[in-house]
Amino acid sequence: MARTTSNMLPLDTKAPSFELIDTVDDKKKSLEELKGATGTLIMFICNHCPFVIHVNSELSQLAKDYISKGIKCIAISSNDIENYPQDRPELMKKAAIENDYIFPYLYDQTQDVAKAYDAACTPDFFLFDRELKLVYTGQLDDSRPGNDIPVTGKDLRAAMDALISEKPVPANQKPSMGCNIKWK
Repeated sequence: MARTTSNMLPLDTKAPSFELIDTVDDKKKSLEELKGATGTLIMFICNHCPFVIHVNSELSQLAKDYISKGIKCIAISSNDIENYPQDRPELMKKAAIENDYIFPYLYDQTQDVAKAYDAACTPDFFLFDRELKLVYTGQLDDSRPGNDIPVTGKDLRAAMDALISEKPVPANQKPSMGCNIKWK
């Protein structure tokens, strides 16, 4: 497990569009149809990363807590499935069901979407406002596998709460940390 940090895409960057297959219902979905009225959280995750496994229940709860507030969540896996077969689409669907994801779990087969977002690790978080301009890129919270800090989502939740209340999202954002995206 290689510890990799986010590349920290510049704030105010417009969210790159995409159209990807949702592994749960096997339908193509676009950013435009999935975005939220208040904001959109794009999460690069995968099935096997210990960092993602560590926060899965919080990702599920986060989506449930914020969907009614106008923030939609979208998860994307961009890992190379030839060398990492545990991240295959049929196993993504299984993980989505087991983790009670209420958000789409999309497969980025070409890895073009991950490259467009300059995603580096799993998990990697990108919060966009209603105009799809980046307001937060960084960590969920300070918890990591084995560090005994509880998973609370405090950093990402603070950013989402600021966005909802139309207050500035704090500019001091700590990079996320996790396994590197498995490039082809």
